[in-house]
Amino acid sequence: MKNLNLFVIVLLSFGLKAQTWSSDVAQIFYNKCTSCHHTGGIAPFSLTSYQEASPMAAQIYASISPGAAHQMPPWPPDNNYQQYLHDRALTTAEKNTLFNWLNTGFPEGNAAQTPPPPVYNNGVILGNGDLTVKMPNYISNATSMYDDYVCFSVPSNITQNRTIKAIEVIPGNMEIVHHALIFIDHSGTETTDTSGFCASPSGANTKLVTAYVPGSSPMIFPSVSPLKLGVDIGPGSNIYFAMHYPNGSYGMLDSTKVIFHFYPLGTTGVRQVSADPIIGNYVFNLPPNQVSTVTAVYPSNGTVPVDVSALSVAPHMHLLGKSIKSYAYSPSGDTLKHINVPHWDFHWQGFYTFNHLQKIPAGYKIKGEGVYDNTANNPWNPNSPPLNVHYGENTTDEMFIVYYHYLLYQPGDETYDLSQLVSASLQDYPGFSGLEAKVYPNPFNNEGVQIEFSSALAMGAAKVIVYDALGKEVQDLSTQINGVSHVLNWDGKTSKGIDCPSGLYFISLNKDGKFVSFKVLRQ
Repeated sequence: MKNLNLFVIVLLSFGLKAQTWSSDVAQIFYNKCTSCHHTGGIAPFSLTSYQEASPMAAQIYASISPGAAHQMPPWPPDNNYQQYLHDRALTTAEKNTLFNWLNTGFPEGNAAQTPPPPVYNNGVILGNGDLTVKMPNYISNATSMYDDYVCFSVPSNITQNRTIKAIEVIPGNMEIVHHALIFIDHSGTETTDTSGFCASPSGANTKLVTAYVPGSSPMIFPSVSPLKLGVDIGPGSNIYFAMHYPNGSYGMLDSTKVIFHFYPLGTTGVRQVSADPIIGNYVFNLPPNQVSTVTAVYPSNGTVPVDVSALSVAPHMHLLGKSIKSYAYSPSGDTLKHINVPHWDFHWQGFYTFNHLQKIPAGYKIKGEGVYDNTANNPWNPNSPPLNVHYGENTTDEMFIVYYHYLLYQPGDETYDLSQLVSASLQDYPGFSGLEAKVYPNPFNNEGVQIEFSSALAMGAAKVIVYDALGKEVQDLSTQINGVSHVLNWDGKTSKGIDCPSGLYFISLNKDGKFVSFKVLRQ
């Protein structure tokens, strides 16, 4: 804090105009921080208000500074290599704004001008969904010698064919769930295995659909025309949980569940998505006191046989991981970049959805490169002194895997802007109780929705913003406030004029420094 105070004195002496929470900073926090840092979120403290953020100024300053041990917000991929949806990384302009605010005494500004915050569902991002499948309560048997790998096969109780458009894995105990791989067993014949050595199903009729690892987000498929993607599930199928509990979790309870969101019955034109470890090396060895490189290519012989479109990518390493990348290349040397994580962080990984589908033409190969630091300089090295480490399932072993979600290519796939086709607003409508306003019609269709207040909102004294369920700003309605009209209109579109997918949205209001939100359902 001493350095922070010194900056305040120096900058104020030069008459630097301070940024304020209300006018400059709050929206940055909403966009990049509060999806984790809200009451009930996975972060240890909330940052949704000035009263919550200002006491944390020193910690915020340290965590966004270059060289921070735990850089915040966490965003491992290199954005100069490839771009993805839900990017949490701070831009240079955003960092400059935050440093200015922190270095000038982190003032609040006019509370009435603060953008209203997003609304979150504690513990669950996407809401109740259409089907929830929970594994049995399980107490970890991990030991100092062996991590605990167990598999549970749970009936889905599906009675008719459905198509999945989103999946959310809710760990029952985030302290001990190292990862969860979720499969659909279409045959319903896989069995539960709690021997401690079950890493995945053995049958050919199982299909990986998603995975949970620390820091991951729900898997949401594009679900509106012109691009509808999903995974089919039918009667008699089981949901197969492949769970990993690490050393240190012995005696601790877990009860992980999976929430599925389906397309409405009768939906047509949904293209099927597959998920597989396209890149994998299962025979490498990492000598002690060395930095080593591990590679793998797909296919090992020949080239990719047909054109495919990659939807997302998920690299996976353990504690010795230093960096990892994956890309496709042609015989002539053309390179298609998929992901580069220059500073691997085991605690922040998952599937990263591309901004646009990535075409991988027939005749290309896909390659992965991983660097591992098995020296005493690696603070995450589980062995002191370093030991010989090879591929294995335990956290103290290592892995080199890159998963892909992919589908057969169709002309034009690479032109779709997935940010406009992926809906985070998938929850069931839980009802609405108006406060200072009436919202109608609710639910609404293409006619839009009106927000009618009991009195006209004074110009400059209120802000009204529409958010989706992930806290992403959809449209700012504040420009409609004129001091005369009692009614605001939301046309169901984004700020770019693009139709929003059906689902639940939040209209958040700051009126005279007081916050209130309303739920609206677009059908």
